[in-house]
Amino acid sequence: MLRFRLIKFNYRSEGIQIFFHNGHCPMSKLLLIDDETDVQYSFRRNFDSADIELTTASSGEEGLALIPKLKPDLVLMDIRMGGITGLETLRRIRQMDTKLLVILMTAYGSTQTTIEAMKLGAYDYLTKPFDVPKLKELINKALKAARDMKQVVSYQPLLESEDYELGVVGRSEPMQQVFKLIGQVAASDATALVTGESGTGKELVARAIYHHSERSSQPFLAVNCAAIPEQLLESELFGHERGSFTGATTQRLGKFEQCNNGTIFLDEIGDMTPPTQTKILRVLQSGMFERVGGNQPIKVNVRVIAATNKPLEQAVAAREFREDLFYRLNVVRIHIPPLRDRRDDIPLLVNYFLKKIAKEHDRKPKSIATTAVKALEKYHWPGNVRELENIIRRAHVIAKSEAILSADLPTEVTGQGASSGSAPAAPGEISSTDASALARQLFQIAKRDPKLKVLPAVERELIIEALKDSTNNQVHAAKLLGITRATLRKRIEKFGIHRELKIG
Repeated sequence: MLRFRLIKFNYRSEGIQIFFHNGHCPMSKLLLIDDETDVQYSFRRNFDSADIELTTASSGEEGLALIPKLKPDLVLMDIRMGGITGLETLRRIRQMDTKLLVILMTAYGSTQTTIEAMKLGAYDYLTKPFDVPKLKELINKALKAARDMKQVVSYQPLLESEDYELGVVGRSEPMQQVFKLIGQVAASDATALVTGESGTGKELVARAIYHHSERSSQPFLAVNCAAIPEQLLESELFGHERGSFTGATTQRLGKFEQCNNGTIFLDEIGDMTPPTQTKILRVLQSGMFERVGGNQPIKVNVRVIAATNKPLEQAVAAREFREDLFYRLNVVRIHIPPLRDRRDDIPLLVNYFLKKIAKEHDRKPKSIATTAVKALEKYHWPGNVRELENIIRRAHVIAKSEAILSADLPTEVTGQGASSGSAPAAPGEISSTDASALARQLFQIAKRDPKLKVLPAVERELIIEALKDSTNNQVHAAKLLGITRATLRKRIEKFGIHRELKIG
């Protein structure tokens, strides 16, 4: 066991002042549990600019023995160690002190361990190697939370074993944030709203929440609100009485009754009609509803997870979606990033799909050439993860050997289908072929009426659409348009868009 005291006052990183403690504040106690001497040395080296009492332990057992005597403010702990694991140590820490903040660390990050760690009440989860400034900032926040609140939410223990496959794959920072939120919301019974583009895996996230929740032994039913005709959706959700409409020859139980005490997943909830929205709101508020054609209130206990690829805030502003229902659904929001914003996950996803396909066919997984992976990483993925899976399945079928080559991928991915002299579009760029076609259309409009100011009009509409799609977030809108935020602000002022969209 090593113990020493480090004294200084602050640390600055990227313009952010990281303030730990000065002489007027109690010394913070930090316990590091890690069996790697290099990590211990790194902590001693990098935390020499704050007033911290650092104690190190080389195993979970040693750390657990130190906690009652040391009473640390924060524990940083590796997951893989000799003896008991970090997750098991975390479980025992939770039994000893539910208020103690714990940050888990590992060089082998995975979906399951991230979700388990967050569900068990970890303050955060880090993958090695560390970004030292970010690590210092995170520790600063954790120590501040320990000082100010001395309280952390305690979560119910996760089941020891799980026999299902999540299918939510990724080690990128955006996906790590998704996994953390899954773990946190799964431990509660809160309503969740999952947002993201089509094909990003919203239903998989909903199923992950369900599988990690206390309702996992109860039913899970998914309803695609956009795929069911308007006149049938209400019956699908709430059931109907015999004779309530033409064709209703028998009584039918709806999805809410079928999954009482379980979880219902309402996909594409933004396409739900106002009358159905009202009924959903009533269920969320009171747990009560009536079947179509019935007058007998039915009480249910159902957890609702909703998803949409539409900006509901805009739908609320346009009076297309009930504001009160939006706030009822938006208790915890989990946004899934598009695949183009997490390209580092593409090789992992490819490997996952190859193994999945091989398992379905009871055979050894095919390999994939490095050049093919590079081509997949450069593609812009309008269909997101769903499109990637379809492409891998297609390549798996047409590959002439046990290795998938670039030639086995569609031409829109490799760019080999473009006409001569026309380079394939880089990620985030429009292809020269598409750009030429669009320019010809605009020129024909201008040619018909030379008085029309085509370019300013098109530029103005593009900016309006980008702002609407980004819910008036200028940083996101500028990124969509491929310009800087400063340029965007100048265009907004130039075209008077700030008055039209009420932008501050």
